[in-house]
Amino acid sequence: MVMIISPDVPEEEVPGTIEKVGEFITSRGGEVAEVDRWGRRKLAYPIRRYTEGEYVLTQFKLDPTQVGDLEASMELTEEVIRHLVVRREEGETVAP
Repeated sequence: MVMIISPDVPEEEVPGTIEKVGEFITSRGGEVAEVDRWGRRKLAYPIRRYTEGEYVLTQFKLDPTQVGDLEASMELTEEVIRHLVVRREEGETVAP
């Protein structure tokens, strides 16, 4: 999953936002394999008046029936302005 965290979130609070997402995944029986912060980047187009955001790639394993709950939770999380969950096959690599 790639998520974009609002630039309104102070730098010191970004790890807490990432941790909340990880806790949601593990509380549903999932496992967070890797978290990769890509840093603050300019958005291709404005999202909710923002022109930049903190990009974070989270690789995880989760029962597919729980993904809908994860996406619903992400929609309600004010700190996250956009997210995208992509299914990845075993052995595939992800590059920023």
